[in-house]
Amino acid sequence: MTHFTFRTAHETGAARHGWFTTPHGEVETPAFMPVGTNATVRGLTMAEVEATGARIVLGNAYHLFLRPGDAVVRALGGLHAFSRWTGPMLTDSGGFQVYSLAKTRSVDERGVRFKSPIDGVVHDYTPERVMEIERNLGADIIMQLDELIESKSTAERSREAMERSLRWLERCRIAFDTITREGRSPLGTVATPIGTPDLSTYHSDDERVAPPQALFPIVQGGLSPELRRASIAGILATGDWRGIAIGGLSVGEAKPDMYATIEVCDAVLPRDRPRYLMGVGFPDDLVEGARRGIDLFDCVVPTRMGRHGTAFTRDGSLQIKRSSHRLDRGPLVEGCTCATCQHHDRAYLRHLFAAEEMLGLRLLSLHNVHFLVTLMAEARTQLREGTFASWSAEFLARYRAGSAAASARG
Repeated sequence: MTHFTFRTAHETGAARHGWFTTPHGEVETPAFMPVGTNATVRGLTMAEVEATGARIVLGNAYHLFLRPGDAVVRALGGLHAFSRWTGPMLTDSGGFQVYSLAKTRSVDERGVRFKSPIDGVVHDYTPERVMEIERNLGADIIMQLDELIESKSTAERSREAMERSLRWLERCRIAFDTITREGRSPLGTVATPIGTPDLSTYHSDDERVAPPQALFPIVQGGLSPELRRASIAGILATGDWRGIAIGGLSVGEAKPDMYATIEVCDAVLPRDRPRYLMGVGFPDDLVEGARRGIDLFDCVVPTRMGRHGTAFTRDGSLQIKRSSHRLDRGPLVEGCTCATCQHHDRAYLRHLFAAEEMLGLRLLSLHNVHFLVTLMAEARTQLREGTFASWSAEFLARYRAGSAAASARG
């Protein structure tokens, strides 16, 4: 049985409208995927996330490995049951988190050794261990362990990381296939406190059978077209992948360089597989990415900006903490259908931030997630109707003009 399929229609240039089918449902693309790092989209319930129109969310294997532990999540029924999300899920391997631990980790051919920021315990994070972790978590889509470096690194360093990522991919593939064939390792004794319900998965022979999952490789190579093409060639030579991710972008490079790199990848990636651009989430970047054939996006930026009082609008970003909103009875964004804009005005939202009420952080995060999810839904509509080219050009012109005006105001 084929658990993962992808079909497309209504193309405009490189952009396309598609459908990616997974064991937990279908995702219409292009789509933004809210990031639920610790089995939660920061500050929001899964019901609230679903109400934004999101159909797929992310978890992070690195964070869930450290706390509460991948075995614990598996014993509790897997990441879907644990988080109460019923739709498709993806887990990132944690390459970005490892990248950010520069002072407390070392990288060699075997993998990554790092010191936990939680309790100081030293862990060996290898491709094989990452596959074990992600198969325990049970998300529909899981990512290989790759070596992420700054996009502006030297050509020699970029080549080294790209080639190592390919070697790690092969080890991930072997470990993934082994678990598919032989089953997951036994959980061992999992005791529950007296008076609490038994764990549904414990003592079940069927539980060792790994759920159907798709392993995605990650294209690396910095800003070098040669290295990006070599990475894709190596990926395509090692397996028949259900989808392919583009990594190593949005880590300090200029936006035109990011867009040019996506174009290089678009020219050589298979058209019959979903493309996932990792860690990119500003509105203009989503539209530019969709124009260049990207199907899936994720980023923590909507909730991170929301926690700092910044909201996405079609005219750039709006900072709700400004005194000009103190007596403003208008909605955060006129015409927005999110729960925040439907039920609260700017004056109230500003008050929540001034009073340091956590509700303010939640409401702006909710709006921002809704904005990005809805933006991609609108892109799909425009692709269906054949108006994507003009719509995307008009959106980008308006958004960037508003951003420039906001920067000029200071």
